[in-house]
Amino acid sequence: MSLENGNNDKFEALNELTKGDYKAFLYDCDGTLADNMNDHKETYVKVAESGGVTIDPSIIDELAGYPIPKVVEEINKRYQSEFDPTKFEESKSDMFYKEFIPKTRPIGFVVDHLKANAGKHKIAVVSGSSGKMIKKTLEILGIDSYVDVMVCAEDYEKGKPDPEPFLIAAERLGVEPKACIVFEDGDPGVQAATAAGMKSIRIDHV
Repeated sequence: MSLENGNNDKFEALNELTKGDYKAFLYDCDGTLADNMNDHKETYVKVAESGGVTIDPSIIDELAGYPIPKVVEEINKRYQSEFDPTKFEESKSDMFYKEFIPKTRPIGFVVDHLKANAGKHKIAVVSGSSGKMIKKTLEILGIDSYVDVMVCAEDYEKGKPDPEPFLIAAERLGVEPKACIVFEDGDPGVQAATAAGMKSIRIDHV
């Protein structure tokens, strides 16, 4: 196999970590399959600045996996701002979709792990972003055809760290939660996986 970033060691390590009686692999998208967290930070900062508020982008790392409105609520708490979460999300999503998704880069060893296991395991992508954003991102990464199920922001009421998104993915795949393993890059996603009764791997710790 030709690895995206020549990152064979991490690919092999991920293969070792995922050996076992798993039937489904559930991948987060942003920061896990797509190397786009700095792009997300930039759009949050730009939208906040347009409203006269300068935010520390590290808050996005802290809340990785949270739906955008939840992040905006936390921004409002910390900066005493009054952003409308829905309008902020619309502005951020529009900017990200038009300016940043077309240049999305893969996290090579995770993308290659997904490709290598498609057909052997059921594959889901579980994200706090909208279906429109994730579908386009997966197309740019060239892996949309490998994914059996997408669970995105509009598919659930409670986002990560609540287990609901992962439990919905397991149900749609027809797989018991204990037979699923989750790939994440943030604490909220790991907490959600644990609460769903699933094992998880922090890809940034591989």
